[in-house]
Amino acid sequence: MVSFISGVLKELISSKENISETIFILPSKRAGSFLLKELSALGAHHIFAPKVYSIEEFTEVISEAKTVDNTIALFEFYKVYKEITPAEAQEDFETFTAWAQSLIHDFNEIDRYLIDYKKFFNYLADIQDLKHWSIQEPKTELINNYLAFWKSLPAYYEGLKKELLTNNTGYQGLIYRLASENIAAYAQNNRAKHVFIGFNALNTAEQKIVQHLLENDIAEIYWDLDDVFVKDRQHDASLFINQYLKDWPVYEKKKAKLNVNEYHKSKNIQITGIPKNVGQAKYLGELLANLDEETLQETAVVLGEEDLLLPVLNSLPPNVQDLNITMGFPLKNAPIASLFDRLFQIHQNTGSAYYYKDVISVINHPALNEILKEETEVFIEKIQSENTVNLSSEEIINSFSTEAKPLIKACFRSWDNSPKKALESFQEIINQIKIHLKSSENKLGLEFLYHFHVLFNKLENLNEAYPHLKSIKSLYQFYKEIMSTQSLDFQGRPFKGLQLMGMLESRALDFKNIIICSVNEGVLPSGKSGSSFIPFDLKQNYKLPTYKEKDAVYTYHFYRLLQRAQNVHLLYNTETDGLNSGEKSRFLTQLEIEKQPAHQLTHAMVSPKVPAIKNELREVKKTPQIMEKIKSLAAYGFSPSALTSYIRNPLDFYRQYVLGVRDSEEVEETVAYNTLGTVVHDSLENFYKPLENKLLTAEDIKAFKEKIEEEITLQFKKSYMNGPVNQGKNLLIYEVAKRYLRNFLNLELDRLKTEEVKILKIEENLKSEIKIEKLDFPIFMRGKVDRVENTNGITRIIDYKTGKVTQDKIEIVDWADLASDYDKYSKSFQVLAYTKMMQDQNSLDFPVEAGIISFKNLKSGFLKFGKKDKPRTKNKETAINKEILEAFEVELKKLIIEICDPEIPFKEKEI
Repeated sequence: MVSFISGVLKELISSKENISETIFILPSKRAGSFLLKELSALGAHHIFAPKVYSIEEFTEVISEAKTVDNTIALFEFYKVYKEITPAEAQEDFETFTAWAQSLIHDFNEIDRYLIDYKKFFNYLADIQDLKHWSIQEPKTELINNYLAFWKSLPAYYEGLKKELLTNNTGYQGLIYRLASENIAAYAQNNRAKHVFIGFNALNTAEQKIVQHLLENDIAEIYWDLDDVFVKDRQHDASLFINQYLKDWPVYEKKKAKLNVNEYHKSKNIQITGIPKNVGQAKYLGELLANLDEETLQETAVVLGEEDLLLPVLNSLPPNVQDLNITMGFPLKNAPIASLFDRLFQIHQNTGSAYYYKDVISVINHPALNEILKEETEVFIEKIQSENTVNLSSEEIINSFSTEAKPLIKACFRSWDNSPKKALESFQEIINQIKIHLKSSENKLGLEFLYHFHVLFNKLENLNEAYPHLKSIKSLYQFYKEIMSTQSLDFQGRPFKGLQLMGMLESRALDFKNIIICSVNEGVLPSGKSGSSFIPFDLKQNYKLPTYKEKDAVYTYHFYRLLQRAQNVHLLYNTETDGLNSGEKSRFLTQLEIEKQPAHQLTHAMVSPKVPAIKNELREVKKTPQIMEKIKSLAAYGFSPSALTSYIRNPLDFYRQYVLGVRDSEEVEETVAYNTLGTVVHDSLENFYKPLENKLLTAEDIKAFKEKIEEEITLQFKKSYMNGPVNQGKNLLIYEVAKRYLRNFLNLELDRLKTEEVKILKIEENLKSEIKIEKLDFPIFMRGKVDRVENTNGITRIIDYKTGKVTQDKIEIVDWADLASDYDKYSKSFQVLAYTKMMQDQNSLDFPVEAGIISFKNLKSGFLKFGKKDKPRTKNKETAINKEILEAFEVELKKLIIEICDPEIPFKEKEI
């Protein structure tokens, strides 16, 4: 395969052209590098390298001015805006940037297409005057301000142009306009041969420059477009070149350098639909794995989306030894970028204190965690143990060692909404991390860090030169703006191995094997996109590019890549999630419809093989070590809650009680339900404990009611530590706790009107031995009963529940289900267990009632345990006697035997 650039050079060499004196202009720097490489391969003898420019560099040479980036242009524009706009009508910098970016883009287009800005903006202002919705006279202030903005555009344009040219600089469009104005003078002073190679869509300024050089016979332009497309005037790939062939006067006198006849040759084109970007990357890896070194040398991978770069790099097979990446690694994807982003967000939103999750997200970041090490864990444990939701800057800084303090101080000292302080903090963070990375010899990390150091230096210089950044928010906005354009260039051999590039980097280059990813509608071509103040019809009238022309640009690049290629793989994403439509590009449909006779075109769909996952319930066999742990648990005493956890799921019992694995302690932002239960239980214990073995009186209850707020506040402080209870959901839960106590004490007052109540025990610790002949080690059961009282001569065992419990949850029909059905019988199991332990301690006088007081169901009062003969019958036995406890003991022993049987594993239950 002979590349386009190689073909042009051969023609120039054969025409005895002095290559060393020739000036080459190409669409990109990369194409220029390939030209020099091809020239060195073709040259029969040594020659001096010619001058090679990209088109942007060439316009700078002609205009004798330097291009500034959009960020500098924006800062200069604000300076001009403040000079032109009356002080009372001026907007702050943040508001200004919301519309100024689009306006600079429009200025750029107007200059690139050499439009008379005065006529254009006057026309635009008249359109806006017609479009506004107000018909009343006089016009409102809003409408007057609206129209004044459009009438100010010529002044903004002139002011920005003047300001930039004073420093001999300009944005890209202005440089192009200057170059087109200076081309005559340039042509007089530079009579060397100029060769333009590989261009397609030229703006008006570029057309003027090229035509002037062509007409003065000091230039040639070589077009790269196949005859198939040139002859098809309806094809978007030939939209621009056919227009130039028709409109340029120079082509009335001489023939265009256009003689490409490659597209009709034999090609293997495989179109493949694959779900997800990761799927494309993995499939690409499979394709490359089948290629030898020589084939890889002639292969290019073109990524339609920048986001594919990382998945593709992670999917490259081992046989890809040499790789040249043209795209650059986006700096926003660097691991440390998330740290700076997080700090910006925290300092934008933080008042006098930092939210604990924000603090943890910073100190847990890999870049800091490697430096702070165990100090991070100690600090997080402190936050969790003290239940601290909001932390002051001093609290955070003082929690770390002297060595770590400079880094922590840079992260969490107050920035006072000052961009200068923020930038100083970032540079300090970078310096601290650099010290650590140097010692660990993390070269890639240091490279990323250096680029961020440069970025923040740029922001510092901008902030000093243009004092427009007044807040952290505006600084963050520009940080994101600059970072979106920054990339980390990969080092590699530009002409050896597999070539990995974006679509625009492929201009003027040819490869035998092509793989293009993300050939989806909305990606290739990108469709309607971009913000502009210029309406579509005005763009058409002034021949500015619309989405149609932009689509035609990508059409040309796509088909030009295919011209000389022999093996082509076109991959597209079939998924419709997020912003992806899952629709293949119109280019693929066009290929299928316009198929050339020599093209072997196939279409395939690839789906990932997902193995069926069997949801097998796990089980753990009881080893001698596990049996020893069970024996020690039995000697200490099984609690009712431990036994009911086994009923619910044996594997949970194994994790919690055998292994001792509990859920990690976390900060309680909102009061948890178990904390609310603890507060209510402990408050009632403090109220009732002094009344043990005494009759309860109405005066006691009234005294308790007066102390409700004081007691609840005390208990929240004890159980909820530093957690805030004076705002949000916590304030509501705090009020709920007070309401629970008040309602319960009101219930007590009502009872005392008809009942005599004597308090026997409050929060009593119980423990009793369960004698099982089959087991040769002691078994105990232990627990703490909430309350035991004597009501009108009947002993009552009461368990408090802050959740909702209904009567049916504390009734039992079949004893065999007691130790198997957790949902129905766990409450019954617990109250019977307390009753059994009290009987074993000889502290029961029958008859006995046991049950629950549910704070969410207080209207039902005391919910008594009941034994029914049939499921739906209303008749039940509520008094607990020896027979009921004996029946319970039988089921209890069965359960304990199962837990202690070494032959029965812990089997997981489906919950």
